[in-house]
Amino acid sequence: MPVRRFDVGSWLDSPLSRRRLDLTQFAKEREAVAEICARVLAEGDEALRELGRRFDGWAPEPGESFEVPNHDVAAAADRLPPADRAALEFAAGRIRDFHERQSEPASVGLPGLKLVSRPVGRAGVYAPGGRAAYPSTVLMTVIPARVAKVAEVVLATPPRPDGGVPSSILAAAHIAGVDSVYRMGGAQAIAALAYGTQSIPRVDVVAGPGNIYVTLAKKEVFGSVGVDGIAGPTEVVVVADAEARPDFVAADLAAQLEHDPLAWGVLITDSAQLADRVEEELESLLRGLERADIIRQANCCVIVAQNMEEAMQVANDFAPEHLLIVAGDAARLAAKVQNAGAVFVGAYATVPLGDYSAGPNHTLPTSGAARFSSPLGVHTFLKRTSVLSLNRNDLEALRDASVRLAEMEGLGAHAHAIEVRLE
Repeated sequence: MPVRRFDVGSWLDSPLSRRRLDLTQFAKEREAVAEICARVLAEGDEALRELGRRFDGWAPEPGESFEVPNHDVAAAADRLPPADRAALEFAAGRIRDFHERQSEPASVGLPGLKLVSRPVGRAGVYAPGGRAAYPSTVLMTVIPARVAKVAEVVLATPPRPDGGVPSSILAAAHIAGVDSVYRMGGAQAIAALAYGTQSIPRVDVVAGPGNIYVTLAKKEVFGSVGVDGIAGPTEVVVVADAEARPDFVAADLAAQLEHDPLAWGVLITDSAQLADRVEEELESLLRGLERADIIRQANCCVIVAQNMEEAMQVANDFAPEHLLIVAGDAARLAAKVQNAGAVFVGAYATVPLGDYSAGPNHTLPTSGAARFSSPLGVHTFLKRTSVLSLNRNDLEALRDASVRLAEMEGLGAHAHAIEVRLE
């Protein structure tokens, strides 16, 4: 397993430490996505059918629908093995319970002023398909929208060549409360949700992960529609001290790296001995993993710090999507976290639990975006509006400062609109 080794100084000098999401390297893909989005905007269903046949291998004939019949969606849960359905329902319950605790304040505590949160009218969520099905993504995107009380939630997911959708995806859609499922994938699906077509309703927010074409399409349509974020490759940082079990650490690194040859797995430790043992455990583990070739291509780094305080400084600078802290004083170190999409504390808080059933969302900021953004959540589907309701006494209290500021900016009509009410 190729693992790059650094001390903190050499890490900070390395361009790897300054990784950020760079979409400029995908010039051809960006051009293709722009063309796809423009075609869907101009031609609607006609373009969607042609693009579906080209990229998904299936599209409905004219007069047929992209939508999966509602009775097929409802029946999918019954077709699953009981244990699979129980797992989906258990995870859905935990995810719903966590997101119901994300509340917005109704008041800002100032006279005459309050903050009102309203859901968007319609949300579109995207679940990747193709080589694998991701029902957990359906739960993680749909349930927060439902908790936010979005009136209509629709799902887009790539069809199989026969036009079918995996039962696990349809079952998750039914359990989470999707209104409609549309068989369409890639950039054309994002464009259809953003712009609307003759048969696909236009949404207000698009959420959910996808490949580079989906990511570029979300960037292309942003402004016409809200998006949850622009995601880069997945990543995990493990901060571990000398007492951490090396097999646990290696397991979490491998679990994240198996997603993508561009994924990141970084161990930051104050123990060179632990670093050695983790590398040995990782090499041993790979001999038995089906996706070992993907893991070997991914970005795996070890950084040896002088102490755990320095290790946490490096972790905060990296601003990882997932941060796992395995140390004797893990709780104390967790209090030092400034930048991370999701934090996992202790030897048993393995990151895959957060991917599936722990409750927090697994759609997280990547590529350093945890410095300024948050995981997908109820807030993704809410709009915040201030409401100002004042009487004459309130106006008098605000008059002097407001008129003075208007005069400083040379906006006399602003000042007049205030003063005329007090003449």
